[in-house]
Amino acid sequence: MGLEIERKFLVTGAGWRGRGEVLEIRQGYLAREGACVVRVRVAGERAWLTVKGRTVGISRPEYEVQIPCSEALEMLENLCLKPLMEKRRTRLESGGLIWEVDEFLGENAGLIVAEVELTSPDQPVPLPDWVGQEVSGDPRYFNSNLLIHPFTRWTP
Repeated sequence: MGLEIERKFLVTGAGWRGRGEVLEIRQGYLAREGACVVRVRVAGERAWLTVKGRTVGISRPEYEVQIPCSEALEMLENLCLKPLMEKRRTRLESGGLIWEVDEFLGENAGLIVAEVELTSPDQPVPLPDWVGQEVSGDPRYFNSNLLIHPFTRWTP
């Protein structure tokens, strides 16, 4: 079984900017009910279909397969729930780990989240100085939830 072990943090500093590879991402959800979500993602010139199970702690089942970009674009346009999710992702190394910093666009503009994938739930994570509060256990920050409850509509 594929397994994703991931911690997620709010970004509070700018030390990540200008480092690493930057990709424009568009993604949409074919399904987001019950025990799983099914997502289509286009990042640059590549595309994936991903199935994710229910999160327990910081782990969840994940199955991902690369698909033709043309098919992903058709699914985004014709099959996915709207609106689509758009974000700018920067991949960079810090503390021996690969971090992905997502700067959300559209209705989630203003939200910047950093994620790091781990090999085990108890793996130590040296936090960069630009990382703030951990939100791994807060479902509001799941991409599939940001689709229906966008960040710009949250009340303080």
